Amino acid sequence: MKKILVIEDEPTVRANLLKLLDIEGYQSLEASDGHTGIQLAEQHQPDLILCDIMMPELDGYAVLEALRQNPATAMIPFIFLTAKAERNDWRQGMEKGADDYLTKPFTRSELLAAITMRLQRQEAALQQFASERERSSALMEKCAELEQFIDAKDELLNNLSHELRQPLSNINLAIHMLKEAPPGAQRDRYLEILQKEFAREIALLNQVSELQQFLTPESVKLLSQFKLLKSKTSKNFL
Repeated sequence: MKKILVIEDEPTVRANLLKLLDIEGYQSLEASDGHTGIQLAEQHQPDLILCDIMMPELDGYAVLEALRQNPATAMIPFIFLTAKAERNDWRQGMEKGADDYLTKPFTRSELLAAITMRLQRQEAALQQFASERERSSALMEKCAELEQFIDAKDELLNNLSHELRQPLSNINLAIHMLKEAPPGAQRDRYLEILQKEFAREIALLNQVSELQQFLTPESVKLLSQFKLLKSKTSKNFL
């Protein structure tokens, strides 16, 4: 049920408005002056406000200005109800942020049409805001996934870099030892190490080539979930 706040200092007019709103199925709140109207708007957050302009102490313009300056009430649809029909009065109200302006006396159908239009526009604006917020949330989630992908990719490449260095280190050491070793079993052992580490280096290079097609945000996310991206310490083959 939509909630409508009526700010009107004339008791008869206010009573008629409240009765009409009740018949149409709206929940209504009433204020007989501007100060009370502002307090009720801040406290109850109505879906729409109907407000007279000519009121003592705090007129409708001051009420509207105060509500528009408060983030909690700034977006509430606001319709002026007034006997003042001058163009300057209308412009003043619209410039201060009023959504509509009904000149007294207005008909029941005119009032209901204005209320319906403003509530529909507010609903459309809220739906658009929710849609934009959802899109923004999805974009932020996508950015977070991309950031995770980049971090995981860097980690994976660092691990591969470490894995590639180990065979090269073993090959270099085996070559050095091979130069110093006399012919025989020891030399054959170093040759065996060279062949083994060379084969491992070629296998790793092939994996790097295949990795270019395999690495996607989805695959990296899966690897991270199964904790397959943790650095591993390579064993020394010597």
